[in-house]
Amino acid sequence: MTIVGWADVFTRKRNKDLIIDSLKYCIENKGLNVYAFCLMTNHLHLIVNTNEGFELKDVIRDFKKHTSKQLIFNIENYPESRREYFLTLFNSEANKTKKHKNFKVWQAGNHAIELYSEKFVWENIQYIHNNPLEEGYVTKIEDWKYSSASNYLGEESVLEQVVCLTPQLKTV
Repeated sequence: MTIVGWADVFTRKRNKDLIIDSLKYCIENKGLNVYAFCLMTNHLHLIVNTNEGFELKDVIRDFKKHTSKQLIFNIENYPESRREYFLTLFNSEANKTKKHKNFKVWQAGNHAIELYSEKFVWENIQYIHNNPLEEGYVTKIEDWKYSSASNYLGEESVLEQVVCLTPQLKTV
């Protein structure tokens, strides 16, 4: 999921924590299973599914709706040097659609891809966890606090509810 205009709204701790708290809520109340995640400054990578009885598209829709409202609240009510820029951008994006009234925070769609094989799953987990390293934010993947890399390495995480996958051992 990507913020419109690739705006860097997740540079503030309160905005990053909002995303983590919202994921926790979806895990606890909406049947979301998170297998990998990485929150960057302007987008969120997820490998997820939902329990039986829950629709992933509905959970993601509700997640985006809630976090949009809360991000706008944070931008309007807490110190933010780029307040006018963000509000103008999000308002301008909303004016381009009939669906959004005042602000549009997330880009439409989720760039969802089906993970069709174990190899492809692990390639995507590695890609997600390497994203902060590739951007030069950290020198070790486990140092990016807002990622499941630490979960996979058995370290403390901001999102302890991550379901870590284990590679299947194949015998020849």
